Amino acid sequence: MLRPKPMRSHSPITSPCILVVDDEPDLRTLYELTLLREGHQVDTAGSVFEAGQALQSRRYELVISDMRLPDGTGIDLLHTLRERRDGERCIVITAYGSADNAVESLKAGAFDYLTKPVDLKQFRAAVASALAGVMDRTETTVGDTPALVRSVAPERGSGAVSAVDRLVGESAPMLAVKERISKVARGMAPVLISGESGTGKELAARAIHASSHRGRGPWVAVNCSAIPEALLEAEFFGVRKGAYTGATQDREGFFQAAHGGTLFLDEIGDLPLTMQSKLLRAIQERKVRPLGSNREELVDVRLVSATHKDLRAEVAANAFRQDLFYRLNVIDIHLPALRERKEDLPLLSRAILERIGLETGAPVPALTEELLAQLASHPLHGNVRELENLLHRAMALSDGKELRWDGASAPVAPDNEPNHPETAKPPVDIPSDLQGHLDAQEREILVCALRDSKFNRTAAAQRLGISLRQIRYRMQRLNIEAPGDDDVDDA
Repeated sequence: MLRPKPMRSHSPITSPCILVVDDEPDLRTLYELTLLREGHQVDTAGSVFEAGQALQSRRYELVISDMRLPDGTGIDLLHTLRERRDGERCIVITAYGSADNAVESLKAGAFDYLTKPVDLKQFRAAVASALAGVMDRTETTVGDTPALVRSVAPERGSGAVSAVDRLVGESAPMLAVKERISKVARGMAPVLISGESGTGKELAARAIHASSHRGRGPWVAVNCSAIPEALLEAEFFGVRKGAYTGATQDREGFFQAAHGGTLFLDEIGDLPLTMQSKLLRAIQERKVRPLGSNREELVDVRLVSATHKDLRAEVAANAFRQDLFYRLNVIDIHLPALRERKEDLPLLSRAILERIGLETGAPVPALTEELLAQLASHPLHGNVRELENLLHRAMALSDGKELRWDGASAPVAPDNEPNHPETAKPPVDIPSDLQGHLDAQEREILVCALRDSKFNRTAAAQRLGISLRQIRYRMQRLNIEAPGDDDVDDA
């Protein structure tokens, strides 16, 4: 066993203190020299025992530990840090391909993990990311903070509070969701958000991003079900000029765009299996290779995913990769359906009405007890999204003093009829060609939005709540031609 190394100070007292734990002297020295060049104070240890002694004699902002040590594991060290509750963050270094160890370390409370052989550029990025939030809490004089930390340390402010506040509700299920968001926002562990359509999964993901140390970094939201399969790899990983006909310039993908921030993958369950394997590799290696390139690029993203599907059932049906599921589901957050928290209806309704009033400039009529009772009796299969639609209708029909219930547009299910979409009576005739019927409706909506915006794609996309890229996909798929299609600028 290596002897404990005496505590040493290599830089001014205001620089962060880091403890490196590894039983291989050469690797310890490599990590130490790399950190010293960044201006950090560094101590080293060769075992769990030596690390425990160091932790008793000094406070560290960050602990970097190998997973396998002579007298224990990095997980043991994580448990020690959790018991101390001193705020140290921990990065665990695992053997190449040890996916189970990486996931286990994140679940045990590690801020992040790296795999051997460690890429030093990735190592420095992980350290800077871990120190960002810690130094926000511990430094009082920004001018004395090391330059590297100042450049990456965001100041969490009202943005984080407002993002969480947008998840309206004081019921027990919603309070549990908010508490979980505040906890998971501190680390880098992937988060999987589940829940029915309309429950606010993207709002929860935004709250995680805004409440984290990455809150000032990029936020990139991707609807996995809206991208044609043939374009998935290019959209996720980027394209190099000349990769294929029409690739006239380099273009970054979602991973590169989210570098230093959060990548939100909505409807992750809709990704085809071929793309799932490529996504898994990008998550494991933290590198992507753009189409047409022979070099991989390092990416530093926090991954948050969402789905309305039961991914465990999808795994059992061989429709979703089990290894990818475990990588995405390190931390899970389930958003309750509105029928499970109807005590939140008054708060939710008032918040929605206030937002509608701000958007339209119209006065907000009084929300009567009668209307609240009618809303509570409605099945609300569409959850908060359906509630918002009902209140929009009620606002349109109101006389400016009280909201009116549009019973014809919001029928209440009989007591003896189960309140499930699968058993509810269809409100329209069932078409013989569902896809053709849906395409015709989508085409009509798109053409109407484009005409209203004088065929400005950007404005039409904003009105429909989709991205410019998505409206272009839909126009191409539905063969919608617009004046000036040869023009590049849609602004």
